[in-house]
Amino acid sequence: MQNIVKNLKLKRRGIALLAGMHFYGNPSKKIKIVGVTGTNGKTTTATLLYKIAIGLGYKAGLISTVENIINGEVVFAKEGRPSPGTTPDPINLYKLLNKMAEKGCEYVFMEVSSHALDQNRVAGINFTGGIFTNLTHDHLDYHKNIENYFGAKKKFFKMLPLHAFALSNTDDEYGEKMLEEIKTGRVSYGFKGGEDFHGEISKLDFSGLVLNFNGIKVSSKLLGKFNAYNLLSVWSASELLGFDMDKVKNILEDIKPPRGRFEYFTSKSGVVVIVDYAHTPDALEKILMAIKEIKSKEGKIISVFGCGGNRDPMKRKIMGHIGATFSDIAIFTSDNPRNEDPDKIIEQMKEGLSPELLKKVKTITNRREAIIEAVKIAQKGDIILCAGKGHEDYQEIKGVKHHFDDMEELKKAYA
Repeated sequence: MQNIVKNLKLKRRGIALLAGMHFYGNPSKKIKIVGVTGTNGKTTTATLLYKIAIGLGYKAGLISTVENIINGEVVFAKEGRPSPGTTPDPINLYKLLNKMAEKGCEYVFMEVSSHALDQNRVAGINFTGGIFTNLTHDHLDYHKNIENYFGAKKKFFKMLPLHAFALSNTDDEYGEKMLEEIKTGRVSYGFKGGEDFHGEISKLDFSGLVLNFNGIKVSSKLLGKFNAYNLLSVWSASELLGFDMDKVKNILEDIKPPRGRFEYFTSKSGVVVIVDYAHTPDALEKILMAIKEIKSKEGKIISVFGCGGNRDPMKRKIMGHIGATFSDIAIFTSDNPRNEDPDKIIEQMKEGLSPELLKKVKTITNRREAIIEAVKIAQKGDIILCAGKGHEDYQEIKGVKHHFDDMEELKKAYA
């Protein structure tokens, strides 16, 4: 019976896809489309590539978690939001691609989620290239285990046409595996050595990054080692697409990160305030380590974060441990509790913490009050990290979305 239901679902997906292709045509044959998949870095990578294409004078489109854009114009999707999620359903995706083709887009850069791949949402798209960023603990409530999660991502690289490039971060545990048994051109990038596109970090501080990509010096205003990987993937893809690399280099020097990705300001009292979308164990650890690398010796790290409700419960105690370990003060609070009790989620975040780590933890269920507390505690030279929601301008509680913007709340608290 389960197999019959599964087959019916697959058929429905196929019918929906065919309907979209029949009515709207296949615009992916007219546009060079580059897909980005992985746990972290998809939005930044896709957005930077879009900004580079626009900066080079091309007409281009972006399909991302934060927003969908056609030649600089934000295109609103269902629910009245700039983006309905990471990868739209087949019908809405083909509508969007068709609109981009009508507007003369030569390039489209899009995030490709594991859910979309498992549900065949991108089937039939003629990709010019695919990029794999990394694979870490996330979405296991859906995929059940890391092997299935990897299998969904691998599906993307297997579906790439012969003429496409497959660009993979081989510093990642799954990077080499992603390139195995695929038919298209395999290309690697990383910082460890031996990659097709090799990077080195020359400088990393609050002024940005100075990098070396295959012997070429590249500067950026983006912060953190994880962004060095994003920049290297973007540099590599730009070269594979045949872009003018001297111009790409100049564009990268002025580009700012996407909204909610290591977005920061410095308060009048000298506190650095950072908002980031980090909502997985790996992303949270990476951003805390990035902050540790660039903060002053005297400064404290004060983190404010929670875990989403009705999502993978296995990562809650992992994230709690990471936050408490790498912060001087960790304030556990609500994220999007959805239909779960936020206090229970916070208790799960505290599971297994040693008495020593528990001393560093404050629990404030109300996210606004948690942010206000962080601002009260912080002194000159300290860094506040508000993680988990990034660009999101809402908080979902008991099925209702209430307006809530971390950056907005932090600026209010410092007004």
